[in-house]
Amino acid sequence: MSLAKAELRRLFKRRVTRVFLALVLLGLALIPLVFTLTSQKTGPEQLRAAEVKAQADFEMAVREHQRVVAECEALKAGGATDLDMRYGPNCGKDYAPTREMFSAENYLPFEFTFRDEFGPSVMVFSAAVALVAFVIGASFVGAEWHSGGMMNLLLWRPRRIPVLLTKLGVVLATMFGVTVVLGALWTVAFWLIGRYDGVLGKLTAGVWQSFALTGARGATLVLLAAAIGFGLASLGRHTAMALGVGIGGIVVSEIGLRIALQIVEVPFADRYVVSTYVTAWLNKEFTLYDYRSCAFSMGQCNPAELTVTWQHSAIVFGVALALVLGGAIWSMRRRDIA
Repeated sequence: MSLAKAELRRLFKRRVTRVFLALVLLGLALIPLVFTLTSQKTGPEQLRAAEVKAQADFEMAVREHQRVVAECEALKAGGATDLDMRYGPNCGKDYAPTREMFSAENYLPFEFTFRDEFGPSVMVFSAAVALVAFVIGASFVGAEWHSGGMMNLLLWRPRRIPVLLTKLGVVLATMFGVTVVLGALWTVAFWLIGRYDGVLGKLTAGVWQSFALTGARGATLVLLAAAIGFGLASLGRHTAMALGVGIGGIVVSEIGLRIALQIVEVPFADRYVVSTYVTAWLNKEFTLYDYRSCAFSMGQCNPAELTVTWQHSAIVFGVALALVLGGAIWSMRRRDIA
């Protein structure tokens, strides 16, 4: 049996792999289910009901406004002062509700729109699968080092680097296949929701191309997470190494560093946190604002902007991947196996 096939069997025999794949499948299945239960097609009956509700609320608001105005005028006739602070100028007569304030659209039930809401759902999907890929990638090689399985494997296949890269290739190929399969199911599920419980919207070739590119960036994020988890666990020779660095990095970046940079008033502090680059990668770009540059006392001011693009994210991710995998390969070549 080839090394790749043996590693593939070993990967799927691991309890962590099966458990986390089952968890992500269950978690992802709940999201379309929620949309299915809450989405409702809008038809003539729903429009009529919304119009009735909007008209009823408008009439109630008019009656309440008239009551308040009458109360204010009665108090004014009795000699009360400072009524403007409580009722507004002219007893609030100039603030009478209008029918336009009670649009029927605001009373319609939620209706899922595939074109508008599928793109953001792909980002949620990618983030969830990327988290699972990080754990599976880390546990696959980390458990081998911790249990001594790597040492036994190298007695059979003494070529260190090819063995490590084969393991990495198996993890990446597996997570890519899982992402493609789950992504296809995800797309079909939301298309069916739009078709039968909502509205599809105008789906042009450009819209589908945009969805495909978002999915491709999401799949790349999944592979990146798997590779970094694998590399960190290989460096530390333990799954806990990767998980500890991952959790610590999130805490330091998203909480500690963000707070520290805001305290010292660094402009565009969020450009130093990981989530900014993940968001920019999935959305193609992410705009940061520096509200401290606005002198609001001088009147209206547009804050300074800094746009982080997916190209910037690619550079950051590429450097991180090169450092982690480079360190893992160097460690494999130089350190004792025992």
